[in-house]
Amino acid sequence: MSDPIIIRFSGAPERKQRPRFVRATGRAYTPAETRKYEAALRYAGQEAMGNRPPFDNPCRVEVTAAFPIPQSWPLWRQKAAREGREWATANIDADNILKAIGDAFNEVIWRDDRQIVAVSIAKVYSEKPEVVIVVEPLAVLERPRTRARPAVESAPLFALERPP
Repeated sequence: MSDPIIIRFSGAPERKQRPRFVRATGRAYTPAETRKYEAALRYAGQEAMGNRPPFDNPCRVEVTAAFPIPQSWPLWRQKAAREGREWATANIDADNILKAIGDAFNEVIWRDDRQIVAVSIAKVYSEKPEVVIVVEPLAVLERPRTRARPAVESAPLFALERPP
């Protein structure tokens, strides 16, 4: 498999905004801020890919979204954020960050964002706001030739305890 692609995008992470609707026509459109952000991400992706074509394989994506430390915070909390003892929980939803990345990299990093099969995303604070995206193409798994039972039993991910 080919090496992972690493995209470093300077600036605070932004979210994929919901589509807006025109009442008179009922048509939907993507807000200008989102289109601009996705275009900038797309350009960063093109730079990272160089002359390589988009991946056809499933992909694993790791995102680190580094947000600016709020200046309104007390100094002790700013220090905790700088030292990595404070998670960026009050900002943009992680799934909306991923949606913007997924749509921006269609036909640039991958053919379509449905190829993303594994995701890891971390929201942190930093003095240098940025988004770091690592994309790793995965090997295509061969289908078993028999209808044998899968190696892993299908079981619930968690078990509920029943009262006695």
